[in-house]
Amino acid sequence: MAKTGKKFRAAAALVDRDKRYSVAEGFQLLKKTVEARATKYDQTVDVSLNLGVDPKHADQMVRGAVVLPHGTGATVRVAVFAKGEKATDAANAGADVVGAEDLQKRIEEGFLDFDTVIATPDMMGVVGRLGKVLGPRGLMPNPKVGTVTMDVAKAIRDAKGGKVEFRAERAGIVHAKLGKSSFEVEKLEANFNALVDLVMKLKPAAAKGVYLQGIAISSSMGPGIKLDTTEIKARHG
Repeated sequence: MAKTGKKFRAAAALVDRDKRYSVAEGFQLLKKTVEARATKYDQTVDVSLNLGVDPKHADQMVRGAVVLPHGTGATVRVAVFAKGEKATDAANAGADVVGAEDLQKRIEEGFLDFDTVIATPDMMGVVGRLGKVLGPRGLMPNPKVGTVTMDVAKAIRDAKGGKVEFRAERAGIVHAKLGKSSFEVEKLEANFNALVDLVMKLKPAAAKGVYLQGIAISSSMGPGIKLDTTEIKARHG
């Protein structure tokens, strides 16, 4: 659905496009835009961070994962590649589907009813055969974000409890979900701070110039709201 129409214009009219709002002001305003752009569903709240990095260079890639303190508000379906005791651990921890070569075959045949894939290290040979299917969808397990691990139970709890993975795209922009528009402002702010603080800590040594160049938040059907980066930079020296 396009961001057009009378309701969107009413929401957009609330936002001063030339202003950089404080974090607190920004989320208060976001809630007002949600009320103006009312929908029948609970909109997702997103954040975009414009970073002064060039991800084409490996030493400038910004990538990580954070468990948001108040979750994402979404139901996350988890697929786990594991065998034996670890497969049992995964099933007991609430994995939606668990398997090995059998799961690989199901995915090759078109099964994609999951949002996150977790694997034990010994299963990566099997998972690797699915690179062309999982890779473009951002579903390939990776040890850097905790989805290749022997502690599958913790990984499942994290995924279902509000874990958000992120990585800088070509232009150096990081996109991530912060929760739902029905969340209280304080919970959205807490989730925002957890994500942004980690992104700031992950600043590559090779990054030159201004690292955090801009931040904007929005609901899925609302206008973008630009935030002042001063207080965030001050927190991180």
